[in-house]
Amino acid sequence: MISNTQITLDSHQNWQTVTTQIPTPGDHELLIKVQAAEVNPIDLKRRAVTTHILGYDGYGEVLAIGKAVTQFKVGDIVYYAGSTQLDGSFQAYQCMTEALCALAPDQLSASEAAGLPLVSLTAYELLFEKFHFEAAEQAHLGKNLLIINGAGGVGSIMSQLAKWAGFTVYATSSPQNFNWLKANGVDYPVDYHQTSDQLNLDQLPADHFDAIAVLYDVAPYLSAATRLIKPLGHVGSLVNMQAPLDLTPLKAKSVSFDWEYMFTKTDFDYEIASQGAILKKIARLADTNQIHPITTQVYQGLSVENLDTITTELTKGHAIGKYVLTY
Repeated sequence: MISNTQITLDSHQNWQTVTTQIPTPGDHELLIKVQAAEVNPIDLKRRAVTTHILGYDGYGEVLAIGKAVTQFKVGDIVYYAGSTQLDGSFQAYQCMTEALCALAPDQLSASEAAGLPLVSLTAYELLFEKFHFEAAEQAHLGKNLLIINGAGGVGSIMSQLAKWAGFTVYATSSPQNFNWLKANGVDYPVDYHQTSDQLNLDQLPADHFDAIAVLYDVAPYLSAATRLIKPLGHVGSLVNMQAPLDLTPLKAKSVSFDWEYMFTKTDFDYEIASQGAILKKIARLADTNQIHPITTQVYQGLSVENLDTITTELTKGHAIGKYVLTY
């Protein structure tokens, strides 16, 4: 009998291998033979607060479908970002809600596609749902977007989506990552250091940006964002604040502050099908070369050793691109 290999956490939050039975899909679920999974920083953050198997991004073949499934069939290759409410993709066989899945991009490999879902959903939801910009090609010519922490996973996809949508894109990073920014659609790389020979935040013009995505702790950037944002603009973030933050400085310009958390929809069972629909759009953009994958490191095999290695790299906080397991 075929068994299911899983990587779980022991009582000390260390990775361990266990073997269980293959799960049976519920009425609205797909049983997926997982072929690739991405390791996200949120996997590491949630080790202390979850009993579920981790691994949110996944890619694989549909082996069976629940009796109420209508969008997929056995043999389909799908990708997805999962949910905090379900066991994740660090296992050989996984059940996933149909509404959260989409057919994987035809033109990408398993490792390339597996690095897209979570960061793509986060970037898309903040840019097009929370900031309320139309998700259409070249729809925002003449508008300016600033991304703080543009070399991270979400920033690297947001810059591509924004460029596709017509924005002039500015993004911060250290100068050593400027080529990465440019490869991902950034028009103007900005050195995040305050004193620099390169373009930095202090040199950017006031009231210049229609939206600012602060993909980092907001506190050290609030003053700059207040100066740089246009009246009636949007400032958004996805990073927990370290302490209460007074947003009153944004009031004079009637600026909206927007939170993005990709798991909100599944945590509250709210419009979850929109995430499968977004991934369908992302696949179409990838297959037409409008956006490209950001996978930079691929590890062969679902193993404690590989997860330990990736955990060490992500904990350093300077990873560029996405780290993916294939198996």
